[in-house]
Amino acid sequence: MIILGVILLVLGAIFNVPILWTLGIIAVIIGAVLWIAGSMGHSVGPRAHYW
Repeated sequence: MIILGVILLVLGAIFNVPILWTLGIIAVIIGAVLWIAGSMGHSVGPRAHYW
């Protein structure tokens, strides 16, 4: 999720498309939250951990 967000951020910056930039920021934030929750030992969805 974080990698997808970074790719969207880069594409949004290169092609000057604001919606890609916004979606990239959202994807990075969601990925970071899932990563932090998984590293703290909380189950994320049906998984016992999230990488």
